[in-house]
Formats: sequence, structure tokens, C-alpha cells
Amino acid sequence: MGSTERRARERHATRERILAAARALFVKEGFEAVSMRKIAAAIEYTPAAIYTHFKDKTELLMALGDSDFGLMRDSMRDVEKIADPVERLRACGRAYIRFALEHPHHYRLMFMTSWPYIEPKDCLIEHGNADEDAHAFLCGLVRECIQAGRLRPKYRDAHTTTQACWAAAHGVVSLYITHGSDPWVDFKHPRETAELLLDAAIDGMLNPTPARDRTPRTRVAKVAPDTKARRRA
Repeated sequence: MGSTERRARERHATRERILAAARALFVKEGFEAVSMRKIAAAIEYTPAAIYTHFKDKTELLMALGDSDFGLMRDSMRDVEKIADPVERLRACGRAYIRFALEHPHHYRLMFMTSWPYIEPKDCLIEHGNADEDAHAFLCGLVRECIQAGRLRPKYRDAHTTTQACWAAAHGVVSLYITHGSDPWVDFKHPRETAELLLDAAIDGMLNPTPARDRTPRTRVAKVAPDTKARRRA
């Protein structure tokens, strides 16, 4: 390994240490209470060393967002191969649940910690691009279910239904992450419980009457019998 490559790897490792320390502190104390000096102290670095990687605390938080939300969207790639829109929506929810339980510290920062306002245009993830933006991807799945006539009429608002599906997946995992060791509650199977709630939410939205096939049909004209030919016979 050359010196240039080694320095690049060391710089990357340092950046990851900074991000991990910042994530833990933001979750524990909140964004406003954490300073760059406090992040530096957590990993025994000087504040000046932190500033060589991030110009300020907001840029650091944006880097965490791009990394963590990108990781979550990548966890949903296999969902895209499923043909049926309802089953694709269901699989997306399960991937979300799996991500939350496998990355609880990421999830706490992403969905259980207050964020300052950040302009979407300033992020590396393109807002509204379903290939990068997990929320846009979920909303697109819901729209496909609506367009296919698979959901009841009361669930035809894509944004409201997207948020309802999101909340169903979020509910159990957030309870488990915050209260999983609570001696008053026996959280034996958080993933199965979360998927049970998700299935109940999606199944309750389904249209019991299958959508009619809207494919135009070609009428076949009936050919009148040749009566003259019959008389000649």
C-alpha cells in the first residue's frame, strides 16, 4: 500500500470515528447541546482536527444524514424486484423494520431526535428521487397500489397513506428501541410484532373487490351466414 492510499484510508477512518461520536452525542444530548469541542473530546481529538473534516456542526449532521438515510435506502434494493405492488409495499415495510432493529443508534438519530431545519437542496441525497430518497420510494409504492385499484377509496391520498404505513412500521420498533429492557413489558419478538402491526395496517387498507381489468378489449364482429350459398346447396 502506497503512502497516498494509506493517508486516504486513515483520513476516512478518522472521519468515521468523528461521525460515530457525533451520532452518539446528538442522540444522547440533542443537537443544540453538543459542540464541536465536545465531539472532539469524546474521541480524544483536538477541535482543530475535527474542523479539517467538517466546517461546522450542521455540516457534520448533514453528513450523518446522507450516510444513514442512504444506508436505509440501500437496505430496500431487493424490494424493487417484487412484481406485485402490495407485496412490494409490504416488503418495504419489513426492510424498514429490519434496518431499525439492526441499526438502533442510526435509527434514534434519524427518527427519534429533533433536527434543525436543513434545506433539502444542500444534501447529497436528492429530495424526491426515489432511487435515493427512501420516503419518495415509499410514496411511489403507495401510488402504484392506488393506481392499480388495490386500496379502498378512503386510502387514495398517497401522502396520507404513506405516512400511515410509515407510522405502522415505526411504532413497535421505536417502543422496542426505547423500552426494550423495560421489566414491565416482555418484548420477546419485536420484529415479528412490528411485522404483525404492519400487515394489519396494509391488509386493512386493501380493496376487497379486485380491480377490474381496464385493458381495452377488441370486439369481434359476427359474420352473417351466407344464405344464398345455402340455397344453392
